[in-house]
Amino acid sequence: MIKPFRLDIPQADLDDLQARLDRTRFAEELPGAGGDYGVPVSRVRALVERWRDGFDWRALEARINAHPQFTTEIDGHDVHFLHVRSPEPDAFPLVLTHGWPGTIVEYLDVIGPLTDPRAHGGDPATAFHLVIPSIPGFGPSGPTTERGWNRYRVAAAWAELMARLGYERYGAVGNDGGSFVSPELGRIAPDRVAGVHVTQIFSFPSGDPAELADLTEDEQAAIAHLQWFWENMGAFNQLQAQQPQTLAHAMADSPAGVAGWFGQLLGEDVDLDFALANIAMHWLCGTTASSMRFYYEDAKATPPTGPTTVPIGLARFGDDFKSIRRFAERDHARIAAWNTYDQGGHYAAHQVPALLAGDVRAFFAGLR
Repeated sequence: MIKPFRLDIPQADLDDLQARLDRTRFAEELPGAGGDYGVPVSRVRALVERWRDGFDWRALEARINAHPQFTTEIDGHDVHFLHVRSPEPDAFPLVLTHGWPGTIVEYLDVIGPLTDPRAHGGDPATAFHLVIPSIPGFGPSGPTTERGWNRYRVAAAWAELMARLGYERYGAVGNDGGSFVSPELGRIAPDRVAGVHVTQIFSFPSGDPAELADLTEDEQAAIAHLQWFWENMGAFNQLQAQQPQTLAHAMADSPAGVAGWFGQLLGEDVDLDFALANIAMHWLCGTTASSMRFYYEDAKATPPTGPTTVPIGLARFGDDFKSIRRFAERDHARIAAWNTYDQGGHYAAHQVPALLAGDVRAFFAGLR
């Protein structure tokens, strides 16, 4: 069964959150350390103070509730999703998948441009019906209650969801964790998925020195950026892939702790309210721990062999992961588009929604 859903956090939970924020005990740090040791106190203080004194959860709820929402049980777990149909009868269906520490909030700014381009100065022939699910363990889908919710199981759930909604042919769009899930959806349902559009293709060197022998200058810069990221920002991945429960105790008890840990990847390149919208969604839906478990489950999964075969397109934005095409071609047999932009960052759907929406339209123009 597919049941209507409305986001409505009890006021008692909001009051408890307010009390915890009022009692925040901030960490100490070395004078002048900045971000050398991790997310600085100044960033956490800014998030907490905004969360305590200015962030309007009820306004976010109302914005989300303005769109049709539903839940349905798939593979033993409730799956929450937005289902926003275009006013254009011939619109093409897309399923959009967020990542961590994001939520469906990632895509709120592109719902209008993608579903109703006529109202946004665009061609109505490029309209889409949108399905935007919350990954099990994230936000309103609630905490996972059993092992195994990795990218492959999520992709299989999305295939079932789209079939249940009556969509026989559709596209997949993903960011961050969604850039892992969406290609696997194409692998699972190649006869139904017309194409996959992602903002990162996470293809890495295999360890064979020959792969690195003739790198271009741009590829060398991308490798250097990747190395810098893992040496300076990779702690979240390592811990969550190995011992997410060790961290979960602090996350369950302290909203400031959630702001600090989740703030690693919701950094100063996004506005405070966007960061808090995603952070608060996890806190209030009780998914701080289960969302982190996604990394553990993924690390323990057995990956498929061979490349994907469904057409895949990349939109790589300025301040984000630097995908490298030669490695992507090893993992994906049909790269149909490879676009790079100087603007935007890891949350392009929020930071540069018009640019992302335009890239999505162009990619699916020949596939719908």
